[in-house]
Amino acid sequence: MAVVHKGKVCVTGAGGFLGSWVVDLLLSRDYFVQRPCLSPDNEKYAHLKKLEKAGDKLKLFKADLLDYGSLQSAIAGCSGVFHVACPVPPASVPNPEVELIAPAVDGTLNVLKACVEANVKRVVYVSSVAALFMNPVWSKNQVLDETCWSDQEYCKKTENWYCLAKTRAESEAFEFAKRAGLDLVSVCPSLVLGPILQQHTVNASSLVLLKLLKEGFESRDNQERHLVDVRDVAQALLLVYEKAEAEGRYICTAHTVKEQIVVEKLKSLYPHYNYPKRYIEAEERVKMSSEKLQKLGWTYKALEETLVDSVESYRKAKLVD
Repeated sequence: MAVVHKGKVCVTGAGGFLGSWVVDLLLSRDYFVQRPCLSPDNEKYAHLKKLEKAGDKLKLFKADLLDYGSLQSAIAGCSGVFHVACPVPPASVPNPEVELIAPAVDGTLNVLKACVEANVKRVVYVSSVAALFMNPVWSKNQVLDETCWSDQEYCKKTENWYCLAKTRAESEAFEFAKRAGLDLVSVCPSLVLGPILQQHTVNASSLVLLKLLKEGFESRDNQERHLVDVRDVAQALLLVYEKAEAEGRYICTAHTVKEQIVVEKLKSLYPHYNYPKRYIEAEERVKMSSEKLQKLGWTYKALEETLVDSVESYRKAKLVD
């Protein structure tokens, strides 16, 4: 990819947790941003219109990721695309192939086909570490890198539908890009926390932290958590877009920490919330490294900053007292 010109880019999923921060960052760097959405006038996109420079540089398009024709108009004229959107399942998925996996795969392939037609210079795809770690052959203390993939049959067997959707969508995306000669880079974040910009929905990863603040669990497994700040993920996406040498996959994780330590940090800062009562030691999981992304120049925030900014944003949104 040649040197980036601050032209027009498209961001899918821009109304969500990560997508909102990606739009905010791009606008602050003087990009023109197009955002496909089902209902541009919906109140859930109101926060995007309030972002600095949104009036001049943000355009919402009526489009559906599963409707190729509508996507074409949203991506036409763009030099880059950030494909952030992905369905996240509720607790139970009666028909995962129809409700989760097909939309993830088909939506991604529709975006990539429209990118080929529009001569997009580079596509940045948001995958997940879910596409790396779900594999029975990994040993407990193995450090996963970008060559590691989740095993799709194992995901099916264990009914890890989100892992299956992310693995299949990312692997098919790279296969398509290779056939079509499309410059595709993927970023695989771990559990994404940080302040919320969106006001009308609570995303799945923020719910993890909110439950630790509110639910008062009797006991929890003291598992290792791989955490990263949403603003640092947005920076990673822009970094791999703008750096000509970026290629392939990039793991994006900042802190590996036991959940009990996270809760103790929160307690010291916000003692009045309803935290878990006790923790039971859990089996250690695989490790993972963001070394490849850091070599590109990526840095990340201190864990305490992420936790404080998360809680303050929840208070502002009236999600906690």
